[in-house]
Amino acid sequence: MERPLEGLKILEASGEVAVRYCGRLFAQLGADVATAGQRGDAHIGYAGELGRAYGRWLDQGKREVAPEDPWSGFDLVVAGQDQPAVAAARVRLARAPDPPALLALTWFGSEGPCAGWRGTDELISALAGLAYAFGPIEGPPTLAQGHGPQLTAGLVAFNAAVAALLAPRPVRPSRIDVNVFESAMCFTETGAMSARVDGVISHRWGVNRFAPTYPGTSYRTADGWAGVTALIPAQWRALAQIAGLPELAEDPRFATTVDRLLLADEVDEILAPIFLTRTTDEWVALGARHRVPIAPMPHPGELPQVGHWRARGSFAPFDGSEVLAPTLPFRMGFDHVTSARSVAGPNGPLGGLKVVDFGMGWAGPLCGRTLADLGAEVIKIESETHPDWWRGWEADEGGDPPLIELKHNFFCVNRNKRGVALDLATSDGQSAARALIAQADVVIENYAAGVMDKLGLGQAEQRRIRPGLISVSMGAFGSDGPLSGTRAYGSTVEQASGLPYMNGEADWAPCLQHVAYGDPLAGLFAAAAILAALHGRRRLGGAEIDLAQTACLFQFGADAIIAEQITGQPVPRTGNRRARMAPVCVTPCGGDDEWLAIAVDGEAAWVGLCRALGRRDWAADPRLATLAGRAAAAEAIEGEIIAWTIVREGRAAAAELQAFGVPAAAVQRSSDLTYDPQLVAGGFWDWMERRYVGRHMMAAAPFAYDGRRPALRLPAPTLGEHTAEVLGRMKVDVRA
Repeated sequence: MERPLEGLKILEASGEVAVRYCGRLFAQLGADVATAGQRGDAHIGYAGELGRAYGRWLDQGKREVAPEDPWSGFDLVVAGQDQPAVAAARVRLARAPDPPALLALTWFGSEGPCAGWRGTDELISALAGLAYAFGPIEGPPTLAQGHGPQLTAGLVAFNAAVAALLAPRPVRPSRIDVNVFESAMCFTETGAMSARVDGVISHRWGVNRFAPTYPGTSYRTADGWAGVTALIPAQWRALAQIAGLPELAEDPRFATTVDRLLLADEVDEILAPIFLTRTTDEWVALGARHRVPIAPMPHPGELPQVGHWRARGSFAPFDGSEVLAPTLPFRMGFDHVTSARSVAGPNGPLGGLKVVDFGMGWAGPLCGRTLADLGAEVIKIESETHPDWWRGWEADEGGDPPLIELKHNFFCVNRNKRGVALDLATSDGQSAARALIAQADVVIENYAAGVMDKLGLGQAEQRRIRPGLISVSMGAFGSDGPLSGTRAYGSTVEQASGLPYMNGEADWAPCLQHVAYGDPLAGLFAAAAILAALHGRRRLGGAEIDLAQTACLFQFGADAIIAEQITGQPVPRTGNRRARMAPVCVTPCGGDDEWLAIAVDGEAAWVGLCRALGRRDWAADPRLATLAGRAAAAEAIEGEIIAWTIVREGRAAAAELQAFGVPAAAVQRSSDLTYDPQLVAGGFWDWMERRYVGRHMMAAAPFAYDGRRPALRLPAPTLGEHTAEVLGRMKVDVRA
């Protein structure tokens, strides 16, 4: 792939995962990335060679400089991940002539009650509502393995920074702020807003069970596992048909997804034996034929040898060995129809950019929202016959106000856009769409592979209409290959990613950690590809971007993918415990279904925990001075922690432990998040006005330029709200 970021110079001043992953994205897209921070490979993944190998993947394509070398000549310095590190970077930059911009990447931001807290991925999962719903009904909630929150923050930081660097140096922001907590809110912000409006309290439904979808689970097959999702009525009817039980679709007890979730044990009792009668490949083929999302579920270490991913080049050697690791999750080809058109304006660094957003649901619309927050003019396309499915997938019988105008998850990912209603199945609708594309800089779509081609609006036709266009297609498995026709949701993407074998207890089925983990990540990666292509547009021209949503999750399982190839063994599933730190646990607190997450990440944190518990004898015990010693004594240590937490309120216990330097956090429900003191104090929640609902809460952009977040300019459009305005400007027949 050509190097769209060639010419940018980036300096990493930290060795923590979020900073290093942000730098990796810059390096893989062609920037010159230098590292001047402590690497700390032994503490970022697995111990020994496994940790070092993961560190080499994070640092692929970078060069080292001495810490004392000057910071001049760079476009951007990435520093963090705590406040002292950012403060030290600011002091150093203040002494530099013509200083570069500072990307301050921290755990919690610079304001609020948690600003000075210690952070780990485990704590962010607990605070952001990711852990609460993952695990058995009786608890404890389960912390996902790996570094998902930090990698998400590195991606968010990359997007904010690469957009800022589009502006000429004199008008670039001098400081860009991103924190891990707010970045991880991409997974739960929609549910948090909906819960506040509906008055719903989040509930843990059990392993592989997430509202409002069932089945959205894994079933053992004759030779492995298959991931199954049946959301809309047509999919449930088709699943019943291919299972040989057409009467199941007529049973009123299973009529809706919520009905099936409430009777999940009965659904599993019916379907599990049937899935054992065919191989995984046979079930995947049946799903594709009948338009039911059914995905293969390979182990992390098996993924590089899957034919579909080999054909797409999704894995490659990274350190001179035969070990294969994830490449970027998108392919990008340039048409060399160059454009000198610059972007920037009062609304942000993408001011003047025109985007046509055909996205539906979560992934595509979040990509469009990211560009809109950065100042682009984004036109959202849907129709009365095929509205965005996040307005609702059950039949809308009308009403006043219409039910399709009351969905807060839709509001969240479609703010700052204008809405146009076009029936793409008609010639008038297609003509209007072509007219919009002809004036666009960027086109986004996340339909199933081939749908846009069938509508006569595929990427080849888009290039014909508008040479020099940047176009992204983001199917679950990409635009080509054996799996490209697989129907999918965010659950399908996670099922096929290898992650379900990393998380949970050893005796669980391969399990999801989220109802649609792949959706928001795909949206953010699509935005990253577009922003990189904008940098290369003057030199390389327009870009055709083919993103596979499942491959986005390979980034988040890279440590396990590498480890399974090195050891030849599946990664052990250890629940809430960790190979790289101990103790790590989730323990009950005094309230009903109230929990505390603790992640002791080193000697200082261990000593702090001993002091907090009044066990100074532990601090002096040489058997507990090592990670191995504490891991061996995990049961006894966790029992003592439970005795301490069970009589305390979760947030108070976390604050008390943090005062001793112990990474700890309350496990929050999604329904808690709009009241979270840190998010409120940091300004993450804001308010907008919209027809039908009036004043409503909105999540702000998870980044700020020189202390200011992007403005919330427009509420999410009502269906077709701006059709006459937008098409009238182009003198297109509004009857389309």
